[in-house]
Amino acid sequence: MLHVSKAFAPVLKANGGGALLNVLSVVSWVTGAMAAYSASKSAAWSLTNALRLELAPQNTQVLALHMGFVDTDLARGFDAPKSTAEDIIKRALDGLEAGLDEVLADERSMQVKQGLNAARPIYLPQAS
Repeated sequence: MLHVSKAFAPVLKANGGGALLNVLSVVSWVTGAMAAYSASKSAAWSLTNALRLELAPQNTQVLALHMGFVDTDLARGFDAPKSTAEDIIKRALDGLEAGLDEVLADERSMQVKQGLNAARPIYLPQAS
């Protein structure tokens, strides 16, 4: 993500700006049993936020796209509600057009984001 962003930033600048869309996940904020995947998504979220600040002066939008499970081959084995790829893409494009910094593309991403501010944040073990 960093190398692609750095490679395209000068091209976008030369053309008066543009946009980068970084596909993240609710795993940017919470983790499960996939520590390496979670760490990489958290790092991608941090990088997205840093790039947004770095590239704003050149009129380049950096959009963070968060989502839960999407009905793709990657999520086939998970028994959980899934969004369609078409719905995620529509929300991403709407966010780009609106000039947003962040898109919470489904109900799960909205719930997790809200849970970050709970009395016992969602990323901590919950009492049974």
